[in-house]
Formats: sequence, C-alpha cells, structure tokens
Amino acid sequence: MFSVTVRDHFMIAHSFVGAVFGPAQALHGATYVVDLEFRRPQLDSDGIVVDIGRATEALKAVLAEFNFKNLDDEAQFRGQNTTTEFMAKVVFDRVAARIRAGDLGAQAGGLAGLKVTLHESHAAWAAYEGALPA
Repeated sequence: MFSVTVRDHFMIAHSFVGAVFGPAQALHGATYVVDLEFRRPQLDSDGIVVDIGRATEALKAVLAEFNFKNLDDEAQFRGQNTTTEFMAKVVFDRVAARIRAGDLGAQAGGLAGLKVTLHESHAAWAAYEGALPA
C-alpha cells in the first residue's frame, strides 16, 4: 500500500461533560497538529498517490471550518463531547466528502483509504482511519 501524508493544524476551544474528563469539563483550548494520510494500492497514471497541493488545500479548507472557534457554540456539535477521537472522525468524513466531490482531482478516485491523526501534544494523539468506497 502506498501512502502520502500532509500536515496542518487548527486551534479550538471546547469543554466536556462527564466526570471522566476531570478538569477538562471546564472550557479550555487545544491546538491540534493534523496528519492526513492518503492510501492506495497502486500509484495513479502520473506515478503518485494524490496531488499533494490539492490534498493540502482540502485539509486546510476542512480545518478552517473549526479554526479559532469554540466548538461548544457550534450547532453541529451540540450535545456532543468533541474529543480528539471524535474530531478525527469529523475531519475524515469531511475530507472523504471532498474526495467524492472531485476536489482532489479525478485520479483521487483510486484512493483506498485515509487516516487522520490529531496530535494534542508531543505525548498524546488520537486517530481515525477507514476505507474509501471504490
């Protein structure tokens, strides 16, 4: 399996509900470094996994939807703990939608999977990965 990874970051504020979260139940900030890995079993006709420029633009556009926002105030997340794990899946779903919409070019139709990793710090991160429909 071939892969290409692009990286960006975003900053948010949020709080959590539940004793398991301890002090994170209070409003706090997070800066996530995001790695987005594209996978495919064979290189495309240009010999690449995905156009890195388009991949970078797509990730930047998805992250702009959350950057500098308090996720507690976003209607789409009302009643949801926006944990690192949860947000990794949100990013995955939105990038997958951009691939289906053709934002990464026709050749991106050959992508088999994605992995989104959100790094909370140098010592802790979470990820979501899944297959893309053929």
